[in-house]
Amino acid sequence: MRGTLTVFRKEISDYFSSKIFLILLALIYIAGLGFAFLSIQAIKSAPMSTDQSLLVKVFIDEMFFLKLYTVGEIKAIMTFNLVRFFGAFIPLIGILFGFNSINSERNSGNMSRILSQPIYRDSLINGKFLAGITTLSIMVGSIILIILGIGFRSIGVPPTSEEILRIFIFIIICIIYGAFWMSLSVLFSILMKNVAAAILTAIPIWLFLTFFWPFIAPQLADQIIPVPDGASLATQLKNLSLSVDLLRISPFVLFYEATAAVVDPTLGHLALRITESDFKLIAKPLSLSQSLIQIWPQLIVIVALAIICFAVSYIVFMKQEIRST
Repeated sequence: MRGTLTVFRKEISDYFSSKIFLILLALIYIAGLGFAFLSIQAIKSAPMSTDQSLLVKVFIDEMFFLKLYTVGEIKAIMTFNLVRFFGAFIPLIGILFGFNSINSERNSGNMSRILSQPIYRDSLINGKFLAGITTLSIMVGSIILIILGIGFRSIGVPPTSEEILRIFIFIIICIIYGAFWMSLSVLFSILMKNVAAAILTAIPIWLFLTFFWPFIAPQLADQIIPVPDGASLATQLKNLSLSVDLLRISPFVLFYEATAAVVDPTLGHLALRITESDFKLIAKPLSLSQSLIQIWPQLIVIVALAIICFAVSYIVFMKQEIRST
């Protein structure tokens, strides 16, 4: 335990004094505040709109303050908001914190010197992983709470106790999501001796699963279960079910489904796809307990993926031969 804390303190100090951390912190703050500005403008302008668009209607619910995280700029394909922003870029933070955690020490020759001290292998990998998760938690948690304060000052609507609790659950989900990507990156750092090879393996996986797979999965479902004109309802449902199952291969989709039910209890993202007459069917927000019941399968899968990646990393690292250079 003492060795783990020693490595943890050393890694934390390195993170907070590194240029990579400062650049990442600046980027996530600038981008996060930019999305918050778009959300605030949309919230302020929506009630003044004279048209009866669905975007105006999604504000009419009990969880008004949470719209700060779910409302953004609507484009032809998707809505760009803070939830999608965190889902897309938290993996990048986790990858950058883990891709050189082990192989950089090995390549520089520091690994044998570190382990020659009263520090065991498990203390080294545990300390590095805990330091990375702590740093990621500080980055993500701080920007979410800053946006909370800015939204309260700009909108003038105080959040309820349930909304605050939902925001803290959202932070926890973000940390779990980042832990998976960091554990995957640490695994590549252990398996590959070259630092460039580790990051060039992790980054394409992130890009494919986050940005490309959500478009490929529905097309793949259409090829497996075609839906011609005049197809029966059963065929359409089978196609939709297969498409959803394929989409959930992506951790980004699991993250988005989990966070959607927490920070968007009215399921406003689904309301954009239905008719005006059907909108009232989902206008009643889910309670917090109902939201947690709805998201627990996604959370369990993300946690299981993180545990599996870290367990494999731990086992491989403990069995690796480390030579002095």
